[in-house]
Amino acid sequence: MEESTSATLERIQSAALDEFLEKGFMGASLRKIVKNAGVTTGAFYGYFSSKEALFASIVEPHAAALMGRFMESQISFSELPETEQHEQMGQSSASYIHWMVDYISEHREPVKLLLCKAEGTGYENFVHSMVEVEEEYTFRYIEVLRHLGKNPPNLDRSLCHILVSCMFDAIFEIVVHDIPRDQAMRDVEQLRLFYTAGWLKLMGN
Repeated sequence: MEESTSATLERIQSAALDEFLEKGFMGASLRKIVKNAGVTTGAFYGYFSSKEALFASIVEPHAAALMGRFMESQISFSELPETEQHEQMGQSSASYIHWMVDYISEHREPVKLLLCKAEGTGYENFVHSMVEVEEEYTFRYIEVLRHLGKNPPNLDRSLCHILVSCMFDAIFEIVVHDIPRDQAMRDVEQLRLFYTAGWLKLMGN
């Protein structure tokens, strides 16, 4: 019975993944998912309370992994001594970005759901949430520079939001366009260097 339950759950999620990828959450047909999974509507509701709950079951592990590692990277950098933060600015992001490319390459379809097909769900603002975190830690770093006697400019929050949003949109193009891992790794590394140089210039370094 346990194996049958597991197999049924896998069929539902597999059918849902295909439907969500093709039509997005809003356009996906629960009736078609149920039909393609080979289960009844009644059987479906034995596993999930709604279409959104089904969507969440697919993307939540990946949302948690991406955000968790992202927060770990931000916190680890902010906990460095201030002089080390200044010395390592631009380097601390490299390990996370490389990990992220590998992670996306290994879980490309569910991550694409999370980043590109989540409108109408609680995940539609996932990237925006990452942007907000990056903004907050950017302003913390500006305060570190001031403590070190540097003279960073007064950065408007609107400009910071634009810069950070553009950065994440650029990085996640590897998902939008299904860029192969090796090419994606080269692209995001060059993108990281580009943004690091820009931030250093903006910060007066």
